Amino acid sequence: MNTRIAVIGSTEFIERIESITSEIAEIDFDAYVYQKPTEAGMLIKTLKPCDAVLFSGALPYYFSKKYHEHLPIPAFYLAQDEMSVASSLLSVLYHKKISPHRISVDVSNASIVTNVLTDLEIETDSSYIIDYQEMLNDSFDSSRITSYHHELWKDGFIDLALTSIHSVFDQLQLIGVPAMRMVDPRSSILKALQDIKAHTDLFKSRSSQIAVCYVISEEANAHELVDDLAHEIQASVQLLEDCHFILYSTRGDIESLIKKNGLNHFFAKFKKKSKIGFGYGSTIMDADRHAKIALGFAEKHNEYKCGYILTEDKELLGPFPQQTKQQRLKNDHPELLQVAKQTKLSPANISKIIQFSHSRQSVQFTAAELEDYLQVTRRTTERILKKLSDHGHVIIVGEEMTYSKGRPRAVYELNLPVY
Repeated sequence: MNTRIAVIGSTEFIERIESITSEIAEIDFDAYVYQKPTEAGMLIKTLKPCDAVLFSGALPYYFSKKYHEHLPIPAFYLAQDEMSVASSLLSVLYHKKISPHRISVDVSNASIVTNVLTDLEIETDSSYIIDYQEMLNDSFDSSRITSYHHELWKDGFIDLALTSIHSVFDQLQLIGVPAMRMVDPRSSILKALQDIKAHTDLFKSRSSQIAVCYVISEEANAHELVDDLAHEIQASVQLLEDCHFILYSTRGDIESLIKKNGLNHFFAKFKKKSKIGFGYGSTIMDADRHAKIALGFAEKHNEYKCGYILTEDKELLGPFPQQTKQQRLKNDHPELLQVAKQTKLSPANISKIIQFSHSRQSVQFTAAELEDYLQVTRRTTERILKKLSDHGHVIIVGEEMTYSKGRPRAVYELNLPVY
């Protein structure tokens, strides 16, 4: 089955895509044309059913972010890179006979221009390059970029403006400033489309994975609430026993629910003890087993309403609705496997400690901070730290005295791979 991509861009970009469609197998396109990048958000509202969205560049992608981030399908944009800059400079040199020293350039990331110039050992005035990344906000005005090129040309510093924004090119043409659009190399477009197709195929495969959900609730109207959830995720429901339900759905429906904050809305309806476990898997047996494990984590949690998700890769997500941490219950990192064997700590605990490290701005921490993150007793935390310390995987680097009385607290640093 072909992949259908909605392409949102200027007339020129759409024509560029259409000119190479014959070279692309198993991909269909729907074109959505804007006059200005700021119109991309409104075009999102007109999308017909498709598998992915491709924006012509960073500008329309950014301006429509609040619309496309809620779509149930992935969104991409064609990023400028060194290939597009080098191709554009070569085109200017060949067709216009203009030196790079006499060109002004606008890009969303100035480093891609400086990288090309550095590699070619070409020195130019950096003030001729405008990086509009920091200008990307609700009040973005492309006329500022047009004025930038215009002033340089009017003052005799440049002979040509190279722009990555189609609307800026049109404005420069109107006021008589020599300009050229940044080239989108055919190879870059083809690779981007191939990557989108591969990503979309993976997305479809993951979305169609089996999902099993267990719900245990003391609510008097639990059946009604579970039926509401089943409707949201297109699931079938079975009552196992009083207040104990099992639902069968797909990963895509669950993730869509989470994306639109529907899972938190579901939890908000519960006033009494309620625990939920979701499991993903390539078979019903796998998904069911993972759902039971996730439910087990929820039942151990001290909040009266709580839920977890366990994926087929043993990624544990939760607890919902309080927060969404991610930890691995499977440890396949060779060095971390050695740490687990040495310390006799479970993969889940090793994963939690690594996630704790990722969540912090500082590499140093105290036992109290780790205890708060792990949601365990001080005794358990100190036992974990001792096991790590005995094998050199955590070291004491100092002490802190946060109170005028009592003993100082040890300050630790992890000494194990966390990335």
